[in-house]
Amino acid sequence: MSPQNSKKALDGGWGWAIVVASFMAQLLAYGSPQSVGVLYPEWLSAFQESKGMTAWVGSLVSGVGLIASPICSACVVNFGARPVTIFSGVMISGGLMLSAFAPSVYFLMFSYGIVVGLGCGLLYAATVTITCQYFDKRRGLALGIVTTGTSVGGFLYATAQNEFIELFGLEGCLLLIGSFALNIIACGGLMRPLHLPAYYLKQRAALVEKVEEKLKERPLARQSSIKKNLPVTDLLVTIDSKDPLAYERRLLSCSALVKLLKKKQKAYSEYFRSMAERLQDRVFVAMCVALFLYTLGAFPPLLFLEDVAQSEGLIEGISVIPLVSIIAIAAGVGKLLLGVVTDIRWMNSIFLYAFTLVGSGAALLVIPVTKSYAGLQVISAVLGFFSGNWSITPYMTTKVVGIEHLTEAYGILMFFGGFGIMLGPPVVGWFYDRMQSYDLAFYFSGSCVLLGGVLLLLLCGLSCWNNSQGEDAKADEECTHDCETVAAVA
Repeated sequence: MSPQNSKKALDGGWGWAIVVASFMAQLLAYGSPQSVGVLYPEWLSAFQESKGMTAWVGSLVSGVGLIASPICSACVVNFGARPVTIFSGVMISGGLMLSAFAPSVYFLMFSYGIVVGLGCGLLYAATVTITCQYFDKRRGLALGIVTTGTSVGGFLYATAQNEFIELFGLEGCLLLIGSFALNIIACGGLMRPLHLPAYYLKQRAALVEKVEEKLKERPLARQSSIKKNLPVTDLLVTIDSKDPLAYERRLLSCSALVKLLKKKQKAYSEYFRSMAERLQDRVFVAMCVALFLYTLGAFPPLLFLEDVAQSEGLIEGISVIPLVSIIAIAAGVGKLLLGVVTDIRWMNSIFLYAFTLVGSGAALLVIPVTKSYAGLQVISAVLGFFSGNWSITPYMTTKVVGIEHLTEAYGILMFFGGFGIMLGPPVVGWFYDRMQSYDLAFYFSGSCVLLGGVLLLLLCGLSCWNNSQGEDAKADEECTHDCETVAAVA
């Protein structure tokens, strides 16, 4: 292992450049998906599809990236944050520009929903992972700043997309924001790796093994003289220049293929075994269920609130500052404040997260009885602030599973969240198509979010209580798995 691979979190220095680059990358990537509620009425008008069907576009763009989080996380582990960020920039930009020429909602589901969604998923995994690697003591603050990029992007893009649609039409708007997304490539260039990617380490290990096999084939006298005079990198160049096809011939042999398959099988079985271990942790499973219920109920307002205001006759057209923008800017404030709060020594990050779920559920239940646009603006601000709990999620996950298992555990967690996001808007749209009213839909959404918060509080509280009652003097030490897992003092 090189010294670079053993570096610890720096809590400063180049880490702040990583924070700025990650913030800008998330702003450029998530600006349009976070303000998709502005595009939603335009798509309804353009394609004349039902609300439930059109809602799939907005749900896919946020849900697909999260569902594919295990794959996205594996890409970051194997190739590093920099190449993944650059590739995601190409995907997001291409998907947005392709959406400008969409002939139907079904094409939009692919171009905007799947292509842009996967690009956002790759980018999110890369920025969160590299930020956690560079920070330890101030990780909450760093993650709060980085994840605020999505909210600032949503706020800016909500207004910008309105103006672009007025000036250039829906197609011109999508082409413009697609060109803006190309700047993600520049952000990726700043993401200098602190840890060597697994793919590089595997390649280097294979080269070293190749050198050792070559040295064994040579006479002992010559082998000793080579070892004394040449470093490993020079040996690689010398041996490869004399017999460049030797390794390939051995690789094609039957025994080499069997050996390679065994190694791959062992690696995959180890990965799935590690995932199974994560899912045996009661608190981690409670987090997955709570996140699923939260995203199932709390994401639809981002897509439907503007349409609710217009359907109820509370406003004509779209206001200068749309409800989506209020949600976005409040979410940015929430991410920063909640990120700072999680750095307090005595703060319990899991209970703080559960509190945000309970607050969001209560706000959602109030929407059907709100009969003024000012009331919807206040509710939007409350929902936006509590949605800042996304800055708590990676911090909380790190406390539960440890930094060494963060990537895979966070991928599993986002997989559950992605299903909730993908199902939420179509369910709410289906309720409206059947009942011609959003009331029952938001009662359903609020109940789901409340249930998630209460379940998380009960399971984590009971687990911590059992640990404190079942152990005497050793309890405090043994609680490091469950009381970091459960009490998670952030």
